[in-house]
Amino acid sequence: PGRQGAAAPVALLRAAADELLAGRWDVFALRGVQLGFPPQWNRDPKTGTLAPMHAGPSIDYRDAALVGDIKYLWEPSRHLELVTLAQAWHASGERRYADGARTLLLSWLEQCPYPQGVHWASALELGVRLLNWCAAWQLLGDAIDDAWRAQWLRAVYQHCHFIRHHLSRHSSANNHLLGEYMGLFIASLQWPCWPESAGWRTLAQRGLEAEGLAQNHADGVNKEQAIYYHHEVMDMMLLCHLAARANGLQFSPAWLQRLERMAEFVAALMDAGGNVPMFGDADDARMLRLDGAQAEGATPYRSLLASCALLFGRGDFKAKAGALDERNRWLFAEADARWQAIPAAGAALPQPLVSAFPQGGYYLLGRDFDTPREVRIVVDCAPLGYLSIAAHGHADALSFTLSAGGEELLVDPGTYAYHTQRAWRDYFRSTAAHNTVQVDGQDQSEIAGNFMWLHKARSLALAHETLQFFEGTQDGYMRLRDPVMHRRVIRFDSKRNAVKVEDILECLGEHEVALHWHFAEDCRAETDGHTLHVAARRQRLRMHCGFGPGPQLFRASTAPIAGWISRQFDRKSGCVTARWGGTIHGTTTIVTEIALWEGASS
Repeated sequence: PGRQGAAAPVALLRAAADELLAGRWDVFALRGVQLGFPPQWNRDPKTGTLAPMHAGPSIDYRDAALVGDIKYLWEPSRHLELVTLAQAWHASGERRYADGARTLLLSWLEQCPYPQGVHWASALELGVRLLNWCAAWQLLGDAIDDAWRAQWLRAVYQHCHFIRHHLSRHSSANNHLLGEYMGLFIASLQWPCWPESAGWRTLAQRGLEAEGLAQNHADGVNKEQAIYYHHEVMDMMLLCHLAARANGLQFSPAWLQRLERMAEFVAALMDAGGNVPMFGDADDARMLRLDGAQAEGATPYRSLLASCALLFGRGDFKAKAGALDERNRWLFAEADARWQAIPAAGAALPQPLVSAFPQGGYYLLGRDFDTPREVRIVVDCAPLGYLSIAAHGHADALSFTLSAGGEELLVDPGTYAYHTQRAWRDYFRSTAAHNTVQVDGQDQSEIAGNFMWLHKARSLALAHETLQFFEGTQDGYMRLRDPVMHRRVIRFDSKRNAVKVEDILECLGEHEVALHWHFAEDCRAETDGHTLHVAARRQRLRMHCGFGPGPQLFRASTAPIAGWISRQFDRKSGCVTARWGGTIHGTTTIVTEIALWEGASS
């Protein structure tokens, strides 16, 4: 990093740093919460629970009675705020920001001694902390005095040693393992101070290489089947590549190509308004926040595409990103000049560069992509998740999202909760929370715990005609006493601007069936017999289905839980959910017709 920045970004950085020095923090749903400066690092800012100071690996951090909400407790100790203070010092030269960074770090080292307490319970947390320590170290430069430097280096060694001996393996060898390798790799480059450093670097680079290829399909889809984790893994790979390149190292061409394919997937899913479907889990984690004054609710996908535009010289990524952001100005030398040098993507193509991701399990239908007349449908025919526990997947087989003109209509409602609020955690992962078919009130895949599944539905794509037709099956209900095979056919008619969905339920006996449709929170809905009229800000939709007595509408219901959307971790708001329910007797086809047109009603 070396960006001094324009006056406006520097002022925003100073304002963000001043909030921290005043003891006001933003932690997930808590905005401007008074934690003090420095905070009590072992006290959960949400519940006030003080976590015990036992040996870190022995602490059951999933026990809310013991530690509170672990996500809230861990987040400040990732030290993204340390980087904000260091940036403010680097950009403004005001000593109080460097002094604040010193106070923050040394207080953490005092309150969280190796290896005691919950901040030594997960090696991933150490990996992310090391990444942010590295950025802060570079930004602070000569402001780090000898005593501070010695204490910090001792802690760096302890972190590297801990990660090396607590790498996530077996069922948890997912993004956690990649993040642990990231921290070890970047730390060994920044601080090659010990006899073990070269071995750590070699181990970490080999691990990053292997896991970057193993955890992401050749078509560019991350195997967690969770779009936000796709972003997190992309960011880890990007940051490690930049660190390697700055130190005269490199990853294989296949590894870099995988990163480029991952960017193509994000670009394919992103609609004309910059919206990306919220398939699977999301926890709002940021590996390295160099845009400390980022607008609340902003998503990181455009920034990642801007990074990949700079990295690969891709005009299509540049067009999708829209503009060069502050984060990339910190990450890339001469970013503005390089950005200007990337050739424009040219005229909009009649279809995206990639419209099918058969290994990852996502398919696109629609028209006039990346124009005001766009209709974009993203079909989920993916595996449940990665490895045996499929930790971050949702029971969403054969669901799809729909946007028109860059405005979301049918949505995936998101995640909301992780370790706490079990009923809400289960709802947002459930089949009823997705635009697909539920049979006998059960989920396609059986939930076993907050991050675990028992029986897993298997999806299979049978046919895909570019932008016009999709057919697939899922076998989640074949486990029932009278097995039910669900086959879904989706047809998009570009001339009529209409979608026809056929749900074929193959069975012998009687079953209760429900189709759920979830609309963006700005949508308003009215029923007319078996027809649903939906109006958004600029788009309208008519949905008709003759199944059952007609649609039931829910918004912000708690009995039953229905009609909710979560755009950010631990925050939810009401949205319209329409439910068509009824009884089938033997094999049945349920037809849903959706007509689209522009112009919101009054």
